[in-house]
Amino acid sequence: MKNYVNKELLEETLELKRQKNALVLAHYYVPSETQAAADFVCDSFEMAKRARSADKDLVVICGVSFMGESAKILSPQKKVLLPVPEATCPMADMVSPEQIADYRKLHPEAAVVCYVNSTAAVKAVSDICCTSASAEKVVGSLENKEIVFVPDQHLGSYVAEKFPDKTFYLHKGFCPRHHAVTEADVLKAKEAHPDCALAVHPECRTEVVKHADFVGSTSGIIDFAKKTDAPGVIICTENEITEILRRELPEKEIWPVKRSFICQNMKKVTLESLRDCLKYERYEVTLSDEEIAAAKAALDKMVKV
Repeated sequence: MKNYVNKELLEETLELKRQKNALVLAHYYVPSETQAAADFVCDSFEMAKRARSADKDLVVICGVSFMGESAKILSPQKKVLLPVPEATCPMADMVSPEQIADYRKLHPEAAVVCYVNSTAAVKAVSDICCTSASAEKVVGSLENKEIVFVPDQHLGSYVAEKFPDKTFYLHKGFCPRHHAVTEADVLKAKEAHPDCALAVHPECRTEVVKHADFVGSTSGIIDFAKKTDAPGVIICTENEITEILRRELPEKEIWPVKRSFICQNMKKVTLESLRDCLKYERYEVTLSDEEIAAAKAALDKMVKV
């Protein structure tokens, strides 16, 4: 994966950021040259929190569309922009408010737990949100004995194993990239790098997760790689994380579980698209007051946990 940065384009982008007094936040999965122009590189919910706490009224979210929505939900008074609005999350689009309504009819006693990788419209009709790092705590905080978990079936399955006393109804959504990793991929990588630890995102299949030395969020995987005593780590999430860790941990062997682990939608958020977004202040995230209030309620419940 290339790490080349167009210095002239980067300088132009940084100057526009200064002129506009903008906060630029980038997800770990966008191209490295886009990350180079960001004030912070982090996961989706951390971006939303940093947008809220920053003393700037113009925020650019370098990520997919639901990430821009999350920032807007927590910072409704700020102008939130997306460089590439058509860069969406396939998993987020796999569940709708209408399907949530159907789940409530079928399971009226269940709490609807919504992974933050979802649209604002789905958050607005859910009881509580969770991140991949907080999902276990969120479910553990609920008195309900029945849980509807949307949209990711694999994260839901991972959490369900921790609570045998609860009944889970898992929506059949998934991240196409994590879902595509097979047990054979993992075993091949472990055979090729037997001294390396395996770090896996819980959006992966159960048969993949069971081989992991560590299971956690993107930021959790990065922390694990930095702290483990293993001489190297096999990374079972988007390949940009492999590149980040190779730069930050030159003394360790960092290997991708497979070379084709790439989120094409995240890669649409190029440095050029960020430059143009800042230059023209285009592609603003807009949500209704009602949708913001309802979605924020589900997010606030998660934060309290």
